[in-house]
Amino acid sequence: MMGGDYAPKEAVKGVKLYLENNSHPEIIVCIGDEAQLTPLFEEFQLNGHPNIQIVHASEVIGFNEHPTKALKEKPHSSISIGFHLLASGKIDAFASAGSTGAMMVGTMYALKTVKGVLRPTIPSFLPRLDGSTGLILDVGLNSDCKPEQLNQFAILGSLYAEEMLSKNNPSIGLLNVGEEEGKGNILAQATYPLLKANKHINFQGNIEGRDFFKNKVDVIVCDGFTGNVVLKMAESMYEVAVHRKLEKDEFFGQFHYENYGGTPILGVDKPVIIGHGISNDKAFCNMLVQAAKMGSTHLCQKIEQAFASVSAEA
Repeated sequence: MMGGDYAPKEAVKGVKLYLENNSHPEIIVCIGDEAQLTPLFEEFQLNGHPNIQIVHASEVIGFNEHPTKALKEKPHSSISIGFHLLASGKIDAFASAGSTGAMMVGTMYALKTVKGVLRPTIPSFLPRLDGSTGLILDVGLNSDCKPEQLNQFAILGSLYAEEMLSKNNPSIGLLNVGEEEGKGNILAQATYPLLKANKHINFQGNIEGRDFFKNKVDVIVCDGFTGNVVLKMAESMYEVAVHRKLEKDEFFGQFHYENYGGTPILGVDKPVIIGHGISNDKAFCNMLVQAAKMGSTHLCQKIEQAFASVSAEA
């Protein structure tokens, strides 16, 4: 509840939005400073709500603090407590708009990487011209990648698109500088045959940058350096739309971060959602929606089953 530039007020408003718009809401464990949360829950008429539990956290990790050091020195921070509750099974998913570094470090130290997964990854959503939503990964967790990692990102992205975006047999594309097989740098050339031979995905070949916003494939796979550049460029599209007074346009409006809430870390054994630092109430609400859906679809367990199957075939 303490993470983000406008927390905890926007976080409380997000909880209220989530409860108002869900007929069967999950139990929300709100971790934060009780002295700040209690009057806000009173203001927004949430006191005593049966779906809300408050866990007091006396410390907050700032955005400018060293993540590893902060987690070690601030065991009573909302992020530290959140990961303790998640790792011990007292909560089923954890979402925060707090320090991205602390969320990454907390995930790596508190949770287990799914057996067989070389490196966890983070995806991002890509709005498309036809109103649908695609996925791109990795977008920053793994700047330098090996072909085997991109091959696994394709499996993780495919499972996420199937369970969370309701894509049937999601199509996979490898981001490249040309459509023809054999194009690209050493990484792309080495990754292509792995994806082509991967029986667990629906690989459709290379995808070019000009096709980001077209419905050519459901999931685009790339290294985290390239993916992060794409992500930041996509985020700037909304800024351009606002500058040109086009933010209410149906297509450009899809680029607003609040519509997606946050991004999950895929490849670990429990759901973790990282929100944008400037998250507002709608973003917090959508973080809760995504966390709840990851739990109800048993996405992490399905990832474990998929990689167990891959390992058995090797």
